[in-house]
Amino acid sequence: MPMNSNSEIQLKKRTAKLSIYSNGLLIVLKLFAGFWSGSVSIISEAIHSSLDLLASIIAFIAVKISHKPADKDHPYGHGKFENVSGVIESLLIFVAAVWIIAEAWQKLFSQHSIANNESLIWGIVVMAVSAAVNFFVSRRLYKVAQETDSVALEADALHLKTDVYTSIGVSLGLVIIYFTSWYILDAIIAIAVALLIIYEAFLMLKKSFDPLLDTSLPEKQSESIREMIKIHLPSECSCTSLKTRKSGQNTMIEFVLITPENYTVKKADEIANHLKLQLMDLAKNIFVQIIIQPKRV
Repeated sequence: MPMNSNSEIQLKKRTAKLSIYSNGLLIVLKLFAGFWSGSVSIISEAIHSSLDLLASIIAFIAVKISHKPADKDHPYGHGKFENVSGVIESLLIFVAAVWIIAEAWQKLFSQHSIANNESLIWGIVVMAVSAAVNFFVSRRLYKVAQETDSVALEADALHLKTDVYTSIGVSLGLVIIYFTSWYILDAIIAIAVALLIIYEAFLMLKKSFDPLLDTSLPEKQSESIREMIKIHLPSECSCTSLKTRKSGQNTMIEFVLITPENYTVKKADEIANHLKLQLMDLAKNIFVQIIIQPKRV
């Protein structure tokens, strides 16, 4: 699929909207079950879903902006808007997780109980439904994120994947409370959910923030690039100053091609174009800049 094709953009937008709709529904269900039962763990999950909804909205906006063509103020395109959205989502998650821990900590040392067994059962059902919905939506998000190399959608998928685990954890905790009346588990589970959310936010922050600093590609990818250059580089030529970075879904590669002094401009240009085409076949959305430099004796 060609980069920035209309079909790719529409696919990413539809997928981001799917996440928005599913999170909106789950927030309503979780808030209803949480306030009816008085369960802080369910309410913490509702907050988690609210962040998921915000993340989905940010991802949707980032997807739209990142596909805008390069302009005078952004000559390298708008790809890094997806990375910016991931950073914003991560910081919001940190704040919410701290709030959840503070609320749960207070409940941990107070006389806290669930309203009644009927509300508890509804809470268990809602959390099970939430886990199932987010499981399928996150799989869809990951699939599209991999197809389109979208940081924003991958970050959104990570949100929902974590929500699956936390929802299952809360649901199992409520089942134990139902049979044992160990209400203290409710606050403990809420704290565990918050800690998992913090870990999730840290991973997302690192993945999103590194490209903003023009960090090099992972060593495995860089090695593939070096190997491809080596295979297609004439023996009398060499390359140096290899630089790589990521900008949203785009991969940037730059290096210096050193050619013999007796090479014509045309011949050097043909070699550079051949190398560029081979590198662009490694993956989608690769931009290659080659600086040709005659060998100095």
